[in-house]
Amino acid sequence: MSGSQMVALKLFKESILQAISELRVNKLRTILSLSGISIGIFCIIAVLTVVNNLEILVKESVQKLGDNVIYVQKWPWYAGDEYPWWKYWKRPVPDHHELKVLKDNLKTASATAIFLSLPDQLLKFKNHSVENVSVIAVSHEYDKIYNLEFEEGRYFSFKEAHTGLNSVIIGHEVAENLFPQYIDPIGRTILVKGDRLRVIGVVKKEGENTLLTSHDNAIIVPYNYVRKVVDLKSNRLEPFIMVEAKPGIDILELKYEIKGILRNFRKLKPKEDDSFALNQISLISNQVEGLFGAINLAGWVIGGFALLVGGFGIANIMFVSVKERTNIIGIKKALGSKNWFVLMEFLVEAVILCLIGGLLGLALVYVGTVISSTFFDFGVKLLFNGILTGVLTSVVIGVIAGFIPALSASKMDPVVAMRFR
Repeated sequence: MSGSQMVALKLFKESILQAISELRVNKLRTILSLSGISIGIFCIIAVLTVVNNLEILVKESVQKLGDNVIYVQKWPWYAGDEYPWWKYWKRPVPDHHELKVLKDNLKTASATAIFLSLPDQLLKFKNHSVENVSVIAVSHEYDKIYNLEFEEGRYFSFKEAHTGLNSVIIGHEVAENLFPQYIDPIGRTILVKGDRLRVIGVVKKEGENTLLTSHDNAIIVPYNYVRKVVDLKSNRLEPFIMVEAKPGIDILELKYEIKGILRNFRKLKPKEDDSFALNQISLISNQVEGLFGAINLAGWVIGGFALLVGGFGIANIMFVSVKERTNIIGIKKALGSKNWFVLMEFLVEAVILCLIGGLLGLALVYVGTVISSTFFDFGVKLLFNGILTGVLTSVVIGVIAGFIPALSASKMDPVVAMRFR
C-alpha cells in the first residue's frame, strides 16, 4: 500500500472516530440534527420505493394485458377535459357478429377475442359456496392474448368454446374456498345460477394488481355458453373485443384497420363520428406514469425541506466542532499538515454524520416495507436504486453542509489557532 493510500485510510479512520465522538459527546444536538437528515431521506426514499414498486406492477399488468392490444369498446378510457357521456351512451356495444367480422377480415391481427364480465355471482359445490365471484365469458383466442398460467387442468378446446359447452376454469381463490384440500377440482361440477358447469382447469394465483386484471376470485366460461343463458342485449352488460397485433405490426396500423372494418360494418357515413372506442393500455400507463412523476416530485419537495433543516444542523455541528478543535488544528498545521488534509478531515466527518442519518432513514423505510408485506396484500420491496439514492443524497448533503466549516478550518493560521482559547 502506497504512502498516499495509508494517509487516506488514516484520515478516513480518524474521521469515523471523530464522528462517533460527536455522537457521544453532544448526543442531543447531534440527534436533533441527524433527525432532519433521517426524516428527509425517509420521505424521499419511502415515496420512491412505493412509486417504483407500483411502476413495476403496472408494467407487469400491461405486459399481461398486452401493450400491443386494441380494446374495441363502447366507452373511451380517456376523452379529454370534456366528456360527453350522453353521446357515448347511445353507442351499441361490440358483439359476437363484429368479433366474426374482425376475425375474418383483419390482416394485421394475430388473435381476436370477446370479453364479458358478470360480477357478484354465487357459486356452489355440495355444501360449500362462494359469493361475489366474477364470471368472465371469453371466446376461444382469449388465452393467446392474456397469458393464463394453470395450477392444473387446461384451457378450453376449440369445440368447447365454439359450441358453448358447460365447461369452466376457476381462479385460485375460488378453488381454495369452494373445494376442501382433499378434493381435486378437475372434473367436479359446480353450480352457477342453477346451471351445472364442469371444472377443466385452475388458474395459478395471480394476486391483486394495479389494473385489476386478476383471475383469482373469478371463473372463466365460454362466451357462447353465456349467450345461451344471459340476455346480452341488456344495457347493464358491456362486452368488448380484444385484438392483438401480429409481431412486427405497428399498433397504429392495426388500429386504422379495425376502424375501417367497423365503420364499414356499422354503415357509418364518412362525416359521421365513430360509434365505438379503440382503447390501448398505453393510455392508462401514460396517465399513471404522469401521476407517479407528480408523487415523486412531492416526495422530493417534502423530503427536501427536512434535508435542508438537517443540512443546517450538520453545518452547525461542524462549525462548533471546528471551534472546539481550533488548538488541535493549529498543532497539526504546525507539524506539517497540509490545508487539503484538514479540509478533507472535516469534510469526511460531515459526510459520515449525514450517512448515519441517511442509513437511519433507510432503516425506517425497510421497517415500513416489512410491515406492509406482513399485514397488507400490497408487498413493497426496498429496491437497490432506492438505497443508492439514499446513500448518494446523504453524501451530497454532507459535502454541502460540511464544506464551508471544513474550508474555514483548512485556512486557519497555525500560530493564531494554537493561541486560541
